[in-house]
Formats: sequence, C-alpha cells, structure tokens
Amino acid sequence: MAQQQQADKARKSSLSIAEQPALAPVDYVNTLMGTDSKVSLSNGNTYPAVGLPWGMNMWTPQTGKNGDGWQYTYASDKIRGIKQTHQPSPWMNDYGQFSLMPISGHAEFDQDKRASWFSHKSEIAKPYYYGVYLADHHVMAEVTPTERASMFRFTFTGADSAFVVLDAFDRGSAIEVIPEKNMVIGYSSRYSRGKLPNFKNHFIIVFDKPIDNFQILEEGKKLDGKKTSGKHAGAIIGFAKSGKQQVVQAKVASSFISAEQAQLNLQELKDNSFETIKQQGRQKWNEVLGKIEIEGATDEQYRTFYSTLYRTVFFPNKLYEINKQGEVVHYSPYTGEVLPGYMFAGTGFWDTFRALYPLLNMLYPSINKEMQEGLLNCYKEGGFLPEWSSPGFADIMVGNNSASVVAEAYLKGLRGYDIETLYKALQHGANNEGPMTAVGRKGVAYYNELGYVPYDVGINENAARTLEYAYDDFAIYRLAKALKRPKEEIKLYAERSQNYKKLFDPETKLMRGKNKDGKFQSPFNPLKWGDAFTEGNSWHYSWSVFHDVQGLIDLMGGNTVFVNMLDSVFNQVPAFDDSYYRGVIHEIREMQIANMGQYAHGNQPIQHMIYLYNYAGEPWKAQYWTREVLNRMYKPTPDGYCGDEDNGQTSAWYVFSALGFYPVCPAMDQYVVGAPLFKKATIHLENGKTFTIESPSNSADNRYIKSAKLNNKTFDKNWIGHETILNGGNLAVDMDSQPNTSRGTKKESVPYSFTLDNDKY
Repeated sequence: MAQQQQADKARKSSLSIAEQPALAPVDYVNTLMGTDSKVSLSNGNTYPAVGLPWGMNMWTPQTGKNGDGWQYTYASDKIRGIKQTHQPSPWMNDYGQFSLMPISGHAEFDQDKRASWFSHKSEIAKPYYYGVYLADHHVMAEVTPTERASMFRFTFTGADSAFVVLDAFDRGSAIEVIPEKNMVIGYSSRYSRGKLPNFKNHFIIVFDKPIDNFQILEEGKKLDGKKTSGKHAGAIIGFAKSGKQQVVQAKVASSFISAEQAQLNLQELKDNSFETIKQQGRQKWNEVLGKIEIEGATDEQYRTFYSTLYRTVFFPNKLYEINKQGEVVHYSPYTGEVLPGYMFAGTGFWDTFRALYPLLNMLYPSINKEMQEGLLNCYKEGGFLPEWSSPGFADIMVGNNSASVVAEAYLKGLRGYDIETLYKALQHGANNEGPMTAVGRKGVAYYNELGYVPYDVGINENAARTLEYAYDDFAIYRLAKALKRPKEEIKLYAERSQNYKKLFDPETKLMRGKNKDGKFQSPFNPLKWGDAFTEGNSWHYSWSVFHDVQGLIDLMGGNTVFVNMLDSVFNQVPAFDDSYYRGVIHEIREMQIANMGQYAHGNQPIQHMIYLYNYAGEPWKAQYWTREVLNRMYKPTPDGYCGDEDNGQTSAWYVFSALGFYPVCPAMDQYVVGAPLFKKATIHLENGKTFTIESPSNSADNRYIKSAKLNNKTFDKNWIGHETILNGGNLAVDMDSQPNTSRGTKKESVPYSFTLDNDKY
C-alpha cells in the first residue's frame, strides 16, 4: 500500500501542467488582472472587485484619492480605505461611495495621513474575499460580501488603540453614531454622471464590539454631538484595546431607497460568521463561473479564461432591492422615486452589445430577462432607453445600441416580459433625439431624410453614428418581423439598415464622412482618429456592417479585394493622425504598441473584424488571427488587457473566442466560427443541457481547423446556430498546424448577410 501511494505521488508530480487536476473555477481568477493602468495607458482599467455576480454593491481597496476614478492601481503602495463602489469604469467614475479604514495609534481622518503602506505580497484578492495587511497600523483588514451587504473583520495587533474611520465622501453626506447599539448610520450622495434626483446611498454599520469612543467630523473638522450632515461627513470609531490582539467585526449594508431598507438589506448576512459568508460567496462564484468547464489548457490559459469570465458577470449590476413585503422595488435614477420592479445600472451599450449581452443570452438568460424588465422601467421612467447608465442617463458615446440589446434577447428566446412596450421604446429611440446627445439618435432628422448623418452640420462622430444606426435599424427590423408588425414598418427598418452604403467611398474602399450636399468630406485621412468616427479611424469603423458583410464585400469588389483589405489592417504600420484629439489618447497608444498594424483590439469597433474572413472564403485567416489575439493580448496579470476592459465586453471577446466562435451580428442567431483554444470545453446551459467543444489535437502549433463534426455529422459551415447550442450536443474539431484552404469556402458555408436573405419581408 505504501509503495502504491508513493507511486501515485510520483505519477502526480510528473504530470504536465495541462494534466494536473483542475482547481475550482474561482481559484483561477486573478481579480488584479488589468489593474496596472493609468490615464495614458490602459491595461484594463480594472479594480479588484469584491462582490457577487451582478450584486448591487462591490468593495475595493482604495489606493487613489477620494473621487479619483483610478481608485485602485497596481503600482500604488498605500491604501486609504476599503471602499464600497459601483464604478463601471474610471472614465465614468463612481456613485454612492463610502469607505472604512482601520487605523491604530493616532485617530486620524485625513485620507493622506490615515493611508497605510501595503504590499501585494500580503494581499489576498479573491472575487468573494479581500484581505490586506495595513503595515502602518498593524492591522489585517478583510471583507467578504453578499449582494447588498458585507462583513468586515479587522485584526489589530501591536498597538494600544483600535479605530475604524468611516468616510462618507464629499458632495453631500451624513453620519450618525448610535453607541448604545454599536451602530453607525448615514448616507453618501456623491455621484459623477447625469442628474440624479433625490439620490442617496444609505448605509448602516453594526460592530460586534462596544463603541468605546468616537469623533464626528465635517470637512475634516471635529464636531460635538453624535451626528452631522453637510458637504463631507466622517467619523472615527474607537474600541477598547486589551492585550496584543483585538478583532473587530462589522456588518455593513446599504440601500438607495432608505435607511430602513438598508437595515432590511443587512439581513442578508443573517447570523452567519465571517467564514460562512466567505464560503457562501465562494460557492456562488463557482456556480456562476462553472457554467463553462474547460479542460486541457495551460495554467496561464485557465487563469486568463476564468479571470475574464469573472469580469463578464458584474455589469450591469442590480439597482433593485427587496422590501419588507418581499417585493422587488428600486430607486429610480430617472424620477427620484421608489418604484416597483427591476432596475440595473452601470453599462454602456456601445461596448457591451457586441459580445457581453450575447454571452448573457447564451449562459445566463434568466438574469438578462431581469435586465430586459429593468430596461422597460428605464423607458417608462426616463422616456427613453439608456445607452449608457451610470446609474441613470449618461451623456457619453454614440449609437442607439439599446436596439440590439432588446432585439437580441427576444430573438434568442427570452420571454415573459412586455416586449411590445419595449419595441415601442426602440421605435421612439430610433426616431427622436433624446434629452442629451447620447440618448435617442443625435442627427436623426438628417439620418431619416438623407440616409446618413452629415459631416458638415456640427454633429461630431457622424460616420460612426450612421454606421451604428444602420445596424440598430437591422435589429429593429428583425424584432419587427418576429413580432409580425405591419409589412411597411418592417420594410422601413430593413431599408434603413442599408444606409451604411451611403458612406462607402469606392475610391479608397473605406467608410468616409459625407457632407449634406452628398459630397464626401475632404481632405480624408483614413488614419485620422475621431472626427467622423468614435475612438477609432476609418480602418476600424469600415467593418461595422455586422448584419450585411456580403453587401460590404460587394461594395469593395468581391472576395479577393475584401480579403486584401482585411489583410491590409494587419500589414500596415500602426501610424495615426491624432489631430482631432490634439494629442495621443490612450486608445491610440494601445494600438501603436501592440504591433498588429491598424488592428486596435484594445477598443471595441474593430473587435469583430477578424471573423469577417469567414464571409469571404478564407476562414483559416480568422483562425490564425484569433489565436494571435488570444495568445498575445490577454494575460492573467496586472497588465493583462490591451485596453479598457469595458464592463465585460473585452473579456467576453476572450470567452467566446476561446470557445471557438463569436457573435459578429448579435441580432442574428448565429455565431461565426474561429477556432477553439482548449482541448475541451463544456457549456452547462440553464436549460439543463450541455454543449461540448472537443479538439484533442489542439496545441500551440495546431491552431487551424482541419475538419469538424457537429453531432457526428460533417460540419463545413463557418457559423453555428444559437439554437443548436441550446439544444445541446457536441462539436468535434480536428486541429492542424497547416490551414485547410478548402474547408468553409463554399457559398453555403458563409454566415448570414442581409444581402443574401431571400425572405426579407
């Protein structure tokens, strides 16, 4: 027996990394992936989010100053507090934030003076738990969350005092200490975007040790009494210290509705211990991340895959709460009232319509059903659907991509909500300018009359708007057809979906801004960022014809020319014209240093472009370039992204592409094939079925599809249907080191294009 045990031990030690028994999915997640970022260069612009999937609140260690969108950066060496956050990105900043900071020695509120040195060597960052040693205060600070509450544990060692600083931030806040209940209540009304009527994030904190002493502060000045409200409220809570070690625990909850609701939300913790909450959080994360099970990957690939999947399940996050009657209610960022029903916030559809929402529809349709009901409430309360919510309307980015998000969900099978009213919301948004530039359609009168938003009428990023409106019209057309709307209505949006053709310049074979008189804008530099386009240039945006790639191929002159144009993206040097921005924005820099020509994976407009080779008879080039991006542009490290992560979109690209397919046109029920990254991936669907992708011959060298079988039948298509995946089954792929230049080249192999649709109306 002993010899057998020794033999087993020796065998295990000799296994390759890929053969080692897998850890649980959450154990592979590096929450610090993407945190080594700054204003001038984004490697993700993420922070270590400690929360539950789609939870109302998250927590993060705060290294930046109060109000700094870069709230945690990997290169920092001091922590100012553990902060409740709802921040979707540093560019959007935060709302409703407050922080707790354990300190010892002198009772100090000032954020610079209370800050403590820390090291990543003594930091434990998990999705469901964060712990860090605050060296200057001899304190181990820990937090573990639920959806609307959390538990802190502060272990004070080596000092004769123990304090917890509560910072409710500026721009309006309040704090009241109730020492007889070991309780602190208050609110933060700080926000960064939009107009939020009656906005307050109410919080409650209950300590498990008696409050021995406390100080109330307003704008850093000590006050008499137990409470304050003003511009910037704060408190320092002191605890009696005895012996070398003192452990203080705190239960924390918050609410956008009321202090009473915050106290109700505190019940999420029940009477559970810190360790129980931590284990429950771990279990929840494994349940959500375990929807995809991968095998035969390297350790780095495991860590990259689950770290990216972790990022896809935070935003949009729940803004709704459960009242004492057990009803779903929410604070409305549009009216300031407390209203019934679901509400979500914290996403920009310009980013996330592309792959994040398709991933939700495939893996987590039940949460997207709630999100659709939330969008319905946005429309009822705000008069329009949001295009960026943070948590209400935010005036940033372009497009009317709520059309894609709404249409896709219904077209991919979601039911049980008022789709008719949501369709009316799409019609309203498509034919009206909103209360701000980024809501509804800026330039809609020009678009509906001319078929494009002109370059010379004072509307910025006009070509980008036109191209996105055309795709959005396709999404509305598809939904109108599914809902059996009048034929003339269906035809209207189908025809508008072809407006992309108005901007195609046959001379350069690229998209180009066009003046009101019908002449192209001049001079034209396809390397010029911004101007007619959004955070990109013509080489990036010319491929934004998600719904009619064949139509674009025809405009360019056929497959050979089209493929040459695709190749040209990679064959150019990463030159650029930054004159519109009067300097190099971070998106430009990220393209420049990636050494992939004009391909700018760090931003969204071009992320689907690689898959377009599948439409033009050379799918092996898509296989080559997807593997290049998967290998080079993502790592499970603090500098692991090649640009802004953007609320799950750039991560969702990795998740899909690693599986071997991607939703080029989300409003269609097709995924365009690339090539799988792993030897095996199993998708555990909500309907109880599984779909597996097996490629046992996969390796670093074998990146090309030699042949494939779908459910034991030869599979020669360059796309796979959404329903095919939901029905369960198996895709078996034989990989090779050399491209198969005959597979997937037939006309019947290509994915959907509107031009090829014989049943348009």
